[in-house]
Amino acid sequence: MKLVPLISFLLSVMCFNLRAQETFIPYGKITFEKKVNLIRSLENSNIPTEAMEGIKKYVVSTWEFYFTQSKSLYRQEKKDVEDNNPAFLTFSNSKLNNEIYTDYSNNKRVIKRSIMDENYLLTDTIPKLNWKIMHDIRNIAGYECRKAVGVIYDTVYVVAFYTDEILLRGGPEGFSGLPGTILGLAIPRYNTTWFATKVNGFENHASKIVPAVKGKNIETTKDLDKLIELFTRYDQNKKEKAEEAKRKLYGFTL
Repeated sequence: MKLVPLISFLLSVMCFNLRAQETFIPYGKITFEKKVNLIRSLENSNIPTEAMEGIKKYVVSTWEFYFTQSKSLYRQEKKDVEDNNPAFLTFSNSKLNNEIYTDYSNNKRVIKRSIMDENYLLTDTIPKLNWKIMHDIRNIAGYECRKAVGVIYDTVYVVAFYTDEILLRGGPEGFSGLPGTILGLAIPRYNTTWFATKVNGFENHASKIVPAVKGKNIETTKDLDKLIELFTRYDQNKKEKAEEAKRKLYGFTL
């Protein structure tokens, strides 16, 4: 038996395996830039024109997305609140502790929300979206991403860009259900976008991908009612506001 053909065959197999490992990323960290257009968000508000002129157009924040093939943790960088608008500083700081842990294999997620300096832990199943995959392609953070369109809350359109080169079928803000990882996201109704700025593949962050434990668990209807009361305490139409508060608590965006 000749050794040269055998060695050539083994080398070709090794090269193929290396290319596959380099192409398909099973775990790592993705950095997202979240941008909110405040000027558009406040167009129908009662804020005086003089005050609007002093407001910075965008609030930009950086978010971390740690992932394996079956789990993820999404949270804002602790050092980060790029917000020079004093009126919104407290609001942004209150969100620094918010995060979403998702266990895709068990269809479960744990949402940690900071409300009035208290942390609350809400557990539920992963919400499902019906996506329509489009033909458009966009390069995000060095990855070719395909466009998809979905709808949340019946009337709110979501535009996503995903790559199948990253194996997890998840993404920022709890969005999932596409044949790969979402690297770009836009919700025009919310005047908000999320785009990956860096992908650190093959970095092992498994020790960080755990559900939050420090906070009050919302386990009963009574617990949830008390939490909703914090949202609706000063609202006249409490029934309507209660439904809206519940949707925000368990919703997609932190």
